[in-house]
Amino acid sequence: MSEYGWALSDEMASKARRELNEIPETRDDAIEAVRDHISTRPDIKYLRTDDSFVLRFLRARKFNVFESFRLLSKYYEYRHGNKNLFNQFCASETGVKQALFDGLPGVLSQTDHYGRKILVLFSANWDNNRYGFAAIYRAVLLTLEKLIEEEENQINGFVIIVDWSQFTFKQSTWINPKLLKLMIEGLQDCFPARFGGIHFISQPWFVEAIFKLAKPFLKEKTKDKIFMHGNNVATLHNHIHKDVLPADLGGLAPPYNTESWAQQLVGDETFSFGDKQIFWPYESSERKRSRSETFPGDMFSSKTDEKALGQPDKGGRELNEEFFLID
Repeated sequence: MSEYGWALSDEMASKARRELNEIPETRDDAIEAVRDHISTRPDIKYLRTDDSFVLRFLRARKFNVFESFRLLSKYYEYRHGNKNLFNQFCASETGVKQALFDGLPGVLSQTDHYGRKILVLFSANWDNNRYGFAAIYRAVLLTLEKLIEEEENQINGFVIIVDWSQFTFKQSTWINPKLLKLMIEGLQDCFPARFGGIHFISQPWFVEAIFKLAKPFLKEKTKDKIFMHGNNVATLHNHIHKDVLPADLGGLAPPYNTESWAQQLVGDETFSFGDKQIFWPYESSERKRSRSETFPGDMFSSKTDEKALGQPDKGGRELNEEFFLID
């Protein structure tokens, strides 16, 4: 392998060996072994199989070659099966950009004591008059795609904190159940990252009710990583030390600037993980016309009306929640 692994510190290399079964002398063989499985799934277009890309899947599955290949396959199956989620999948897309600048999500400058990147979401910032739940999910996915490029993040993983303070019942009614299920599937089963924990603080009763609805779609291992702290931030600090958390989360660092991560991601014009940028093959012009970014007045039309998606109304609209659920 020409590049990956060389930049790791001795500490990171040791951690990768200890926790992920990554052995530098056999790393290339493992990558090649994953690629050897590709011929068994001719139904999937593996549009990127370079060493650095395959390696992140091996790390996510502790160098179990077959499980790594399964994850790689699910990654592409998910994208092919939900192409609308990845249409204009970049930080400059209006809804994604608005979500990012509202801190949905944000990324703390410091890691936790295990070296894991900390993503934060201040849910009350969600202005559902400007963008939907899908935009937040796309912003989270894009953030993870950017961060997973770093080898340290592949090895150390991530933790997520969701602050539900001042989140209203009205806002909760805009959480689309189908999209929530799709979100769980995408993050739990189809993305090459190690998630160390998901922490909810100040969650109201209706958020806990939504969580109960989502529980059947969560694996036991995932359930064990979700922590409901309520108004007791002290229990959050048992997992993530106060010195790396902003004052908004009861920490010792200054209040979080919700625009800080957005400015980094939006400012990186070369980064995109959708459509052509992730090496999707060019579609025919006829297929492209069937996926317009503007929509007819009836946003709940059936699949038999799909052709109408290519007939924009006079005013036009931005990417809409239902758009992301159209096959």
